[in-house]
Parts: sequence; structure tokens; C-alpha cells
Amino acid sequence: MTSAKTFRRVKTGLAAFLFVAAALLLAGWLYLDQAFDEPNEVEVARIVLIVPGSGVWRISEALYEARVIPDSNVFVAGVWQNGATADLKAGEYEFPAGATPRQVMEIILSGKSVEHRLTVPEGLTSAEIGRLLANVEALGGEVDAIPPEGALLPQTYFFRRGDSRAALLARMEAGMAELIVELWPRRADGLPYETPEEALVLASIVEKEAAIAAERRKVAGVFVNRLRKGMRLQSDPTVIFAVTGGVRPLKRPLSKADLALDSSFNTYRHKGLPPAPIAHPGRESLAATLNPEVTDALYFVADGNGGHVFAATLKEHNKNVARWRRLQKERAAGKP
Repeated sequence: MTSAKTFRRVKTGLAAFLFVAAALLLAGWLYLDQAFDEPNEVEVARIVLIVPGSGVWRISEALYEARVIPDSNVFVAGVWQNGATADLKAGEYEFPAGATPRQVMEIILSGKSVEHRLTVPEGLTSAEIGRLLANVEALGGEVDAIPPEGALLPQTYFFRRGDSRAALLARMEAGMAELIVELWPRRADGLPYETPEEALVLASIVEKEAAIAAERRKVAGVFVNRLRKGMRLQSDPTVIFAVTGGVRPLKRPLSKADLALDSSFNTYRHKGLPPAPIAHPGRESLAATLNPEVTDALYFVADGNGGHVFAATLKEHNKNVARWRRLQKERAAGKP
């Protein structure tokens, strides 16, 4: 009889314990579910780098330090509850203001890292692009050699932290190759260059000469006219490249010695096109070179406002040059 009463007491106690445990478990589960959907209190988006090999605890600590989540334990428990502990991906993530731990988890599970952007200006040389890439902290790896002038397409590129510089260079090279395939068949008839490589050479000169986008086709038209007549191109940027090799800018005016330099890139001494491009031209300069403006102009000189004055005769051109030199002297003297 006594043992039966004892058994009933134990049974009742065990049932009560299980009931309390179940209630506590349910309460904890409900609390976790609520806390996992509680937004953070930051007012601006936060970017956090999750390095490869990070486990859920290390990730939660990084998120907590950045104030992306209010409680690292809740985040770990929530990730475990969702069976996602092994699926969190390394990367650089942007978490919006007011994000909940659940949203934070979903962002990391998506693997959609922050996109960085790099704008490569038209007209840079290979050495300049090399320095530009070297200064981008988010890119990784070293570059053994930069492709030669004319091989890379200047434009804006998007990448993710850790992408290699070599991979980005390969995209630039592929971009130029694709652009040539696109534009070469659309070229005008009767151009004085027969290959895409020759067109790239002139496009690089147009890129360096045409400071105003609206002038690209006319500048190209002038050079096309000079090539057809067997005239020297007499382009200052080609001489600058001959002097510097594209490694550095020339921080002084061209001298008479520069213009007399015996270099195949010196278009004051040699007729026709230089042997290779002097820079990396953009889409618009290549398009202008393949479809230049029909003009009778053979000369141009700076107009003092960033553009050029064009002339069909040497007499007219000399007048424009004289006007430009007067303007230079007036500016040097401080006259308005």
C-alpha cells in the first residue's frame, strides 16, 4: 500500500516536473521567436566583414560588436533553431538600420556581399591603371604585368571584397575585345586604317586630344583627313607618350627637343599612325574613330575654354594659334 502511494507521488511529481519543463521550454521558444524578430536600434546601415572559417559564435560576436544584433546568444540560438549553423557564408555584408536577427541571418545565408565599384577613366595608360588597381584596398592579389595600351576597356566595374586584381584586369581586357567585335562591323567605308588594331591606335589619340565629348568625332575627322593626305598627325599627346612612355605624366610644356625626339611615337617627325596605342580609349572615342565626322578641317588648336577651334587651311589655323597664344599671355599676366 505504501509503495503504491509512493509510486503515485513520484508519478505525480514527474508529471508536474515535465509540465513545468514543457512550459518553460515553450516560454523560452516563444521568447526566442519574439527576440529573433526584434529590430536593432541602429539608425544607419552597418557593414560587417565575416572572414572565411568563422563559426556561428565568432560571427555573432562580430555582429554584436557592430551593434547589428542586440544579443549574440539570441542570434546563435535563432540560427540553431533554423538549422542554419553550417550554412552561414563568409563575405562583406551590409545590414540595414532596424534589421532583426532573423533578417541578419537571411542576409548572411544569401551570400550577397557588398558590391564595390571602380571607375577606370578613359585615356589612362597601362601604368596608371596599374597604380589605380594597387590603391584599391578591397581587391586582392598582385598583378604580374598590365596588358599594353589599347587592350583594356575604361568604364565602371563592380566587384566584391577579396576579388583579385588579375580577375578585374581580365574583365577589362575581355570588355575591350567585345567592344571591338561590336563596333568594327559598323565602321564607315573608306577609312584610312584597315584593322581594328590600327583603329585603336587612332582612338587612343582621339581620347587624349578631345577634352570635350562633343568634339570626338570632329577630332577624329581631322586626323582621318590628314592620314588620307599623307600629312603628319602632329599630335602633342603622341610626343608626350614618346617622352614618358606612359609611365608618368609630363608636368611641363613640350619643348622643341621633345618635338624633335626620334621616336616612332612622335607624329611630328613620322607620318602615319604610331606603332601602338598611347592610352586606353573608351567606347565613345573608338566609336568616333570608326565613324568620324565628315569635315574639311585639317587643323585644330585649343580655344581657351576646354575645347578647340578647327580650321581647313594653314592660314586660318595660324590665326587661331596666334589668338590662343595671346590668350595664354594675357592669362599669365593676370588679365581677365
